[in-house]
Amino acid sequence: MGTARKVVIIGSGPAGYTAAIYAARANLAPLMLSGVQSGGQLTLTTLVENYPGFVEGIQGPELMETMKKQAEYFGTEMIAEDVTAVDFSKRPFVVETDGQTFEGHTVIVATGASAKLLGLPAESKLMGRGVSTCATCDGFFFKDQNIMVVGGGDAALEEALYLSRLGRRVDVVHRRDSLRGSKIMQQRAFKNPKIEFIWDTVVDDILDVDRGKVTSVRLKNLKTNALDERPVDGLFVAIGHQPNTGLFRGQLELLPNEYIKVKPGTTETSVPGVFAAGDVQDHVYRQAVTAAGTGCMAALEAERYLEATQPH
Repeated sequence: MGTARKVVIIGSGPAGYTAAIYAARANLAPLMLSGVQSGGQLTLTTLVENYPGFVEGIQGPELMETMKKQAEYFGTEMIAEDVTAVDFSKRPFVVETDGQTFEGHTVIVATGASAKLLGLPAESKLMGRGVSTCATCDGFFFKDQNIMVVGGGDAALEEALYLSRLGRRVDVVHRRDSLRGSKIMQQRAFKNPKIEFIWDTVVDDILDVDRGKVTSVRLKNLKTNALDERPVDGLFVAIGHQPNTGLFRGQLELLPNEYIKVKPGTTETSVPGVFAAGDVQDHVYRQAVTAAGTGCMAALEAERYLEATQPH
């Protein structure tokens, strides 16, 4: 097991890497357990144009690789293993992977969230090539084009309203005959002349994988089983996000939607010395730049916690 680390960071992505950069520069020698697939949701995107500092945008995987190298440059130790268990009931905190056990005086949780997907084979192949899970990230690429949004909750309606300012037409596909979203969001969407609703319908397939981009979507009416193909340029899946918090049930206080509960204005969790940064505790903004901001906050708060609790 060895000596307890000052800071253990679970997860990578903008929050984890930023926390690592700040902790490493503060001489806290952070250990990052980045997971087998490091880099978070941005590794699934192509061009990122809304992260400050890149005039013409940057590819998502490239941005994550750059952040990773910066964290390593300042002395972050990285192990590409998935965390399988934690014990925050004793100090130092215990973090386990399949092969190793680590101890940390502080832990920063940056495991992110995963967009819920439709589960179609074409969906993953066309992700970033017309299929997206984030309108504010990718809507700009579909100016004056035909866009489809899948979902019926507030997230789907927010995406549709945002995309209506950019696209020519926005079709909202929902498996039921009424929406789950809040009344005010429904009213806004129904009033919008660019938004049309396709009820009792699911996406049966996304075309065209062979051409490497979305050209149309095959829809299936759940009441009649009739199939209908619609030409679209972009498909936005807005059926919700799932925070990656399974590891922390019973260890940290979670919100009813399963995101980690933090003290407002901080990254402090229900356990002193454990901090949560990025999309694992942010169900409102879910942007790379806000994740990076909370990663900075978590590292600074961990540093202050160590100053206050560790003997000098």
